[in-house]
Amino acid sequence: MTAVLVIEDDGVIARAMGAHLRTSGFDVEWADDGTKGLRKLRFERPDVCVVDLMLPGLDGWGLIERARDEGLMTPILAVSARGNEHDKVATLALGADDYLAKPFGMAEFMARVQALARRARIAPPSEREQALEFPGLRIDPAQHRAFLLGTEGVATDARLTRTEFRLLHQLARNAGRVLSRDELHQRVWDVPYRHRDRTVDVFVRKLREKLDRRSSFAYVHTHYGVGYRFGAEVRGTDAA
Repeated sequence: MTAVLVIEDDGVIARAMGAHLRTSGFDVEWADDGTKGLRKLRFERPDVCVVDLMLPGLDGWGLIERARDEGLMTPILAVSARGNEHDKVATLALGADDYLAKPFGMAEFMARVQALARRARIAPPSEREQALEFPGLRIDPAQHRAFLLGTEGVATDARLTRTEFRLLHQLARNAGRVLSRDELHQRVWDVPYRHRDRTVDVFVRKLREKLDRRSSFAYVHTHYGVGYRFGAEVRGTDAA
């Protein structure tokens, strides 16, 4: 059974979430503050975590940051009454996989949790699928990891989150082709793209921080008004 950890200090909202999740067949755990929630996330390893940002003690931002720093890759849906673009972008940049502004309908909440759960249940691609090799970079579907390759052949783990890897893998499998934001939303987040949604842009920026800025190559290229293209190009030569 797919396990969902709900970290929410409002008991009414937490019970409503739990009731809908259980009706849909999820196993639900609840923590009412950030410290307890992080402890459960560490030791119970749920399939999906729902985190309210305005938590007592350790807030949701701190919880997400610490979880990612510790290498916990559980998909995280952040929920918050703060629905402006800046808060969403900042939260995604810390490592959340999705963001839902309060108030929200339970139908949308369930759709987003189910999308994260589907991605969590998807095993890494078969070991028969060959690693993708590019100058300075190896993308290994079997391990669900990407490695930066040094001049001496030393491979350094780029430490991508689950969602960052899925985005990179989709781009790399279509190397040379421009993928629109809508295509990437459908393939990586399993939800349609919404106008002015910057989720893809935030994750592209994170990939560039972990890959391009640590390599002599640029891998993810912007085609303004269209989308993004993958291609290993010596930094400074990208004309897109």
